[in-house]
Amino acid sequence: MKNKLIKVVADTNTIISGVLWHGAPHTLLEIAYKNEIQLLTCSALLQELTEVLQRDKFITYLSRAKMTVQEIVESYALMAQVIELGKIEPVITADPDDDVVLACAITGRAKIIVSGDNHLISLKQYQQIQIMTASEFLLKANFY
Repeated sequence: MKNKLIKVVADTNTIISGVLWHGAPHTLLEIAYKNEIQLLTCSALLQELTEVLQRDKFITYLSRAKMTVQEIVESYALMAQVIELGKIEPVITADPDDDVVLACAITGRAKIIVSGDNHLISLKQYQQIQIMTASEFLLKANFY
């Protein structure tokens, strides 16, 4: 019998880094693609991914990757489990959008949030959910 997969919420910055560049975020997405972890997301995070990828600074990278914003978002939505987002009390007043990541993790019962965002990383943990960078996750989970 297969063990239950660890549930992980990847922040938008981690997904973009993983899709457009190599490194730890890319490895995280490869691990999820191989069904070694279960990524969780929600419609609000998919919308944020769409909006951020449409920024001018990503046009060249998308062109090199020969992918459209829509293709990236749709592929990610198929790879991750899309959940209905629950509400939480505000936590990160400096960047309320980060609360969506926390709410997604709480609602989906994730064990880990992977992010490059300092607001989230500085928390280190939220309601028993560990918050770490992609590199920290790969080392801790022995994926390196």
